[in-house]
Amino acid sequence: MATATLLLPARGRFGGQLLPEALGRRLGRADRRVGKGAQLARVFDLLPRGWPVAAATRQRDAGDAGQDAWLRADPAYVRPDINGARLLAHGDALSLTDEDTAAFLPALKPLFGDAGFPIDAPTPSRWYLRLPAGAKLPSFTSPADALGADLLDQLPGSGEQDSPEGRRWRALLSEAQVVLHNHSRNAQRAAEGLAPVNSVWFWGAGVLPDHVRTSFSEICSDDEAMRAFADLAGIASSPLPDAWQAGGGDRLIDLRHGRGLAVLDRDWMAPALRDLDVGALERLTLDFADGMRFEVAIRQRWRFWRRPVGTFDP
Repeated sequence: MATATLLLPARGRFGGQLLPEALGRRLGRADRRVGKGAQLARVFDLLPRGWPVAAATRQRDAGDAGQDAWLRADPAYVRPDINGARLLAHGDALSLTDEDTAAFLPALKPLFGDAGFPIDAPTPSRWYLRLPAGAKLPSFTSPADALGADLLDQLPGSGEQDSPEGRRWRALLSEAQVVLHNHSRNAQRAAEGLAPVNSVWFWGAGVLPDHVRTSFSEICSDDEAMRAFADLAGIASSPLPDAWQAGGGDRLIDLRHGRGLAVLDRDWMAPALRDLDVGALERLTLDFADGMRFEVAIRQRWRFWRRPVGTFDP
């Protein structure tokens, strides 16, 4: 029998909005559980522990991750403001082409090559550094967490006691920004109404895990990292459709980004609950990033004494 899990942002993201009556009633009758660990660690079991995005996506993009350590150095657009600077776009959001990559990469190769971190780009939106064995790295912030934030708080090694590694990678970032800021290709992009590529974003360091396992039989996501780890786990993955579609097996549907409550209910939760009512779905789980899980099943219809859930607030 088919089951589905909707992967959702933290409940606080919905800001106390009232739930649609039908949804609130079903969630009031649902089983509630608190998930252990980080949300993505509940999806994939990796050994050794971690989330080495660069190695996983490198394997998906080029098939040559091997035993090397990798770091993403994705193209980025940073805009100065009165308080410093902010990351406004990166990767796919910049709509880069092969011609862009062919222009920018030769300018960056001497900088990173001389530092011992050769750079290449098997796809225009994802740039990679191959790291030497035993390279010491500071902490890096994922672009999803850094987007729109004050850049000073997101630089390599920020928030840690200052270290030689942090200073080295901040210096590399600064030099890369100078190279890109002065690059003629950005004038062409501006003429086409596109944002400049004036920075890179370091993140996702690591090597391929020894094993990747998951309980799901299929993952639907627009996140290339999720799909790369699905490949490593040997399960099917596909882009996220525009709305709920019935399917078999134990599916994970990644809805963490960019949807308001009304859209989530209309396009995903309400039609999934209808499938549950007619027997096309055995169980629907709402898995929130803060750890709360609502597990909805048809047998719960008899729990009429339970009060509806009014909001997603913790």
